[in-house]
Amino acid sequence: MAQVVLLAGPSGSGKSRVARLSGCPQLALDDFYYDGDHPGLPHALGIVDWDDPGSWDADAAMAAIVALCESGRAEVPTYDISTSRRTGSRRLELDGAPCFVAEGLFAPDVVARCRAAGVLGEALYLDRPRTLTLLLRFVRDVREHRKPLGVLIRRGLALWRAEPQVRADALAAGCRPVSLREALRIVAARMQTSSS
Repeated sequence: MAQVVLLAGPSGSGKSRVARLSGCPQLALDDFYYDGDHPGLPHALGIVDWDDPGSWDADAAMAAIVALCESGRAEVPTYDISTSRRTGSRRLELDGAPCFVAEGLFAPDVVARCRAAGVLGEALYLDRPRTLTLLLRFVRDVREHRKPLGVLIRRGLALWRAEPQVRADALAAGCRPVSLREALRIVAARMQTSSS
């Protein structure tokens, strides 16, 4: 049975980059956001609060994680952040890989559930200076036209202020803080250990 490496960190901290560079199969937890018109979504700053766990389908994400660990495949949604909507689905297959990276802001929310299900390999939090994360996130979001510029600025400042609490919550949930390079080494070691 495969195991999951949960990779947490604030938006823009490099989670997707680690998952991509690791060569490990990747499950993007952001694809489990609800559509923008889903009833009961939380709001902040006059818009949907996409940093609140209530904006995200944890049960569906957990089901996909367990399916990948047990069978090596799962049907997962594709999500367009710029339109706040699911645009379809795709089949994710591990192709025999002994582990995969599940990365996203809400990774800490499923640490305990993954541990209880017996599928947790690692729970990591990408620990980077928050001003660097602020800048990297802003450049990425502008480049990808994720939201209108005013929204990006307001949200970016709010996330910068909230980041110490996000970190504290992730560590309390069972994640351990690591650098980007450490995260890559850990994933590579798990791939080698699991395959030997």
